[in-house]
Amino acid sequence: MLNGLIVIVALAAVLLAALAGQMQALTDAIISSAGSAVELAIGLVGVMAFFLGLFRVAEDAGALRHLVRLLGPVMQRLFPGVPVDSPAMGAMILNIAANMLGLANAATPFGIKAMEELDKINSKRGTATNAMVLFLAINTSALAVLPSGVIGLRASVGSQDAMGIFFPTWFASGCATLVGITAALLLSRLPAYRHTEPAPVSPTPADSADSEAALEFDAPTPLDPKPARLWLARLFWLVLAGLLARFVWNSQTEATGDFITALTSAWMLPTLVAALMLYGWVRGIRVYDSLAEGAKQGFEVAIRIIPFLVTILVVIGMFRASGGIDLIAGLISPFTTIIGLPAEALPMALLRPLTGSGAFGVMAEAMTVHGADSLVGYMVSTFQGSTETTFYTLAVYYGAVGIRETRHTVPACLLADTAGILGAVFIVNLMFG
Repeated sequence: MLNGLIVIVALAAVLLAALAGQMQALTDAIISSAGSAVELAIGLVGVMAFFLGLFRVAEDAGALRHLVRLLGPVMQRLFPGVPVDSPAMGAMILNIAANMLGLANAATPFGIKAMEELDKINSKRGTATNAMVLFLAINTSALAVLPSGVIGLRASVGSQDAMGIFFPTWFASGCATLVGITAALLLSRLPAYRHTEPAPVSPTPADSADSEAALEFDAPTPLDPKPARLWLARLFWLVLAGLLARFVWNSQTEATGDFITALTSAWMLPTLVAALMLYGWVRGIRVYDSLAEGAKQGFEVAIRIIPFLVTILVVIGMFRASGGIDLIAGLISPFTTIIGLPAEALPMALLRPLTGSGAFGVMAEAMTVHGADSLVGYMVSTFQGSTETTFYTLAVYYGAVGIRETRHTVPACLLADTAGILGAVFIVNLMFG
């Protein structure tokens, strides 16, 4: 489906640009989008290298086994074809948790690692399995607990209720997640997709050995944990807790939205890094060696995803430059206003699955023009916090493992996006309309 969609969108962009006399703008968009895709992939190298290194620390220390024990029953119901002791389970849990906390930089490397592990039990390389499709649908739905980035932007443009999007975001992203999971499961049963499903395979002996070594929490290690390390770790957390308390005390005069944004965006990621590194150190892991070994994968992955990112982003750039988004918005706006979606917020809804930066810019402009606390301001903020850049996510995750036959991924993810948008429209109109 993705192959046909790419061709149709590209041809439509050329025709629309020709009709509007915008062929030069289309040419410029092709060149700039191709360059931006490569810059984006290169920019991901450092982030992926570091967080894949952290993932390796968590593997070597046995932290993933604890995660799987805690959330394994739920994950096993969602992904029955994935062995419960597979590193894919731990990677998916870390990815989903990072997304829920708004840590997008950490979520992407964990998601790529999950895809790599899922591909190890794929009997037909290059074709998406049901587990891969479901995992992408969950990522697209972007179940959010702390949309800190959007709250920060609302506060910066003068919102008096920057945190007002918390509940709408939870509701809308919850709708998207529920529909995404349901769509992925139901579509996989249709004959067209059921017959193309790759048969599950057992991991190779080498993979099994790696998995057992990574997940064996109680196995003896060359460096046995020493009590002194545990006490030093406890001292570190005690001091950090005191510094956090001082930060909270000093921030009492700030607006609530500013405080929550500063707390989540400034404290959460460093705390996660410290937690994983300390856990490995206390368990006796050679943390530096594990970080370096895991980081090697970041460079390899970045090279693999460049062709997929270039293709997706160039076609999206062509469609935007041709005026396709504006044309669609003009055609459907009479119908969307009936359900409470203002014409001013419609471009944001259309752009969000296509381009993160473009949607963010439209959101910022809409809040500046109409006010962050207007109906349009609340709506575009909720769109941003409760949906994901579907085609970017698809290109990065599938590109990392060379998936070309996406099967029912696109319809499942777009249904999740649609549910998130409609859920946002409903709850924002109910609360602020």
